[in-house]
Amino acid sequence: MHMQIDGLGSQWSQVAAFTSAIDTALGKWLVDVHRIGLTEYRALAHLTQAPDKELRVNDLAQKIGLNQSSATRLVSRLESKGVARRDVCADDGRGVYAVLTPEGEALAREVRASYDERIGELLASASAEAPHVDVRLLGTALRQIADVVTP
Repeated sequence: MHMQIDGLGSQWSQVAAFTSAIDTALGKWLVDVHRIGLTEYRALAHLTQAPDKELRVNDLAQKIGLNQSSATRLVSRLESKGVARRDVCADDGRGVYAVLTPEGEALAREVRASYDERIGELLASASAEAPHVDVRLLGTALRQIADVVTP
């Protein structure tokens, strides 16, 4: 049993390295083509899917894997670009929301199709460099993982 866990850890490290390489290339492409960072785009994507196009900053942080301080700085960057704004929770006055602006929604819509296409290109490129990577199988696995982690 212990050997299986070691093997799983090694495999997880390979998945993390693969994901990191794809994210790095994707982030560079987003900045070059759309002048928005990967984390910024992911935040916009989550906001477009949220009820009323808004999320508590804490919830946004959790969805994109940031701590509270980093998420606050992210929302500041989004505000400076005019794609989101802050709003204070009317119920308790303490909670802060990130709210998508119409410009942010338009940008997310503009980027979405080419973003998905670029991910496909990067995965195909990775498959060409590592022939043992089956992109179709990887796509199926990604959809299955999404089904498990999506509430």
